[in-house]
Amino acid sequence: MRKWHGNPWAILITLSLGFFMTLLDLTIVNIAMPSMMNKLHASLDEVLWVVNAYVLILAVLLITAGRLGDLRGQRTLFILGVAVFTTASLLCGLSQSPAQLIGARVLQGLGAAMLMPQTMAIIIATFPAERRGAALGIWGAVAGVATIAGPTLGGFLVTTFDWRSIFFVNLPIGVIVLVLAFTVIPDVRHERRHRLDVTGVLVATAALFCLTFALTEGQRYNWNAWIWALVGAAAVLFVAFLLQQRTQQSSEPLVPFSLFRDRNFTVMNFIGAAVSIGMVGIFLPITIYLQSVLGFSALKAGLVMAPPSLISMFLAPVAGRLSDKVGGKFILMGGLTLYGLGMAWVVATAEVGTSWPAFLPGLAVAGVGIGGVFAPMATEAMRSVEPRMAGAASGVNNTIRQIGSVVGSAATGAILQNRLAVSLQHEAADRAGQLPAQARGPFLEGFHKAAKGGLEVGAGQTGAAQHLPQNLPKEVADQITKVAGAVFHHGFVAAMKPTMALPIVVVLAAAASCFAVKRHGRTGEPQASEPVEAAA
Repeated sequence: MRKWHGNPWAILITLSLGFFMTLLDLTIVNIAMPSMMNKLHASLDEVLWVVNAYVLILAVLLITAGRLGDLRGQRTLFILGVAVFTTASLLCGLSQSPAQLIGARVLQGLGAAMLMPQTMAIIIATFPAERRGAALGIWGAVAGVATIAGPTLGGFLVTTFDWRSIFFVNLPIGVIVLVLAFTVIPDVRHERRHRLDVTGVLVATAALFCLTFALTEGQRYNWNAWIWALVGAAAVLFVAFLLQQRTQQSSEPLVPFSLFRDRNFTVMNFIGAAVSIGMVGIFLPITIYLQSVLGFSALKAGLVMAPPSLISMFLAPVAGRLSDKVGGKFILMGGLTLYGLGMAWVVATAEVGTSWPAFLPGLAVAGVGIGGVFAPMATEAMRSVEPRMAGAASGVNNTIRQIGSVVGSAATGAILQNRLAVSLQHEAADRAGQLPAQARGPFLEGFHKAAKGGLEVGAGQTGAAQHLPQNLPKEVADQITKVAGAVFHHGFVAAMKPTMALPIVVVLAAAASCFAVKRHGRTGEPQASEPVEAAA
């Protein structure tokens, strides 16, 4: 493989494979949650921590890891991150208890945080500006496919094997990436010595931890006083971080403020957060709907959601090349608009008895849109960033995107729970008349309690059954089961539609914000950077 050492496209393939693993593990776990609860005898809270522990560590450490890559070597951090992530994936698959799995997921999040910012930074250092759009197009295709393919691949693995396979699938990929990283990626170091802003790291970590923890756990604890105290603490720490960073701008700050003097970088960070809110906020209710309302298996639900990832996989590289030639402003605007409209089409189609082919036109339009999002978004964000600050810029960009994912999940969950509480009780009241008089009161009480259970889907039917009189005739019990199912199915659809309006509106607002992007007719010359020396 010596001949591939330093080859830009071999480097891109290596980086994309590592990036693919980290993004895949953001979404693949969700579809395996029922299997984990069953096989590990885990509570819902414990399984939610399996999801949230990864996101929490990833979001908290991205900025620090990006800056460490600038200071200590991006290749070194990338290799170390892949090694940690792969080892943690093995530990996840071997876990025998919820606590072990959560601990392994924390380690996985650490590995992901170390490697993720280095991917974009190394691409910027490797590719000249006039070819960077094509490279970021492929990188963007990987981002789009990994984010959306999680439920599809996860559904296949869980159905064919079990939940452990969603972690074991990372092992061969991780080994291949490690071999390629040592073989093809040059070790590039800056000549002069650098220092790490330790105070900035500590304050930023504390601020991001408080914010991310509050957002991920707020819904579970009904946004009580201590959750809001964490939000307040995050705000205070963030202000303190900005003031501390202001004093460091003449040396080597964790977040160089000069990045935000570039209007495109600032706008693209907003758009990145909006895209994350849109994707998480849309796919969470749809995944529940396909399995809990339409009764699809995990595999079938994943396959129904596959068209956007397949379409975007082919279109994203094209969008990247076009961004080089004509600039990414209008490609991104069109992609975001099509994605929003396509998902609005899916929402309009979703009913209790909708058959899966009815979703394909909307999903196809959304797939075309996604294909035009990631590559121009990355190109325009990083176009004017100097290579020596690429790690910091990538860390900031990825952190804001991950916080967007957390905000999207928290906001969607809060709205869905609120609307579900209303719709379940409304549907139960409308349909209780179909039941014998002695069953109506307990039936309504069961759904009232289920509404408080929020996203524990299916709890309505269980709660209704627990409150029914004993020794009912079989035909009456069957009738109650049928009516309870109708209440939940129609209630969930009624709650899902207004819930999904939020992420769709956010995506369309991001499309409109593209008007603020400075248009570049063609990518300019590469930015000057510090002298570097490469060691094989």
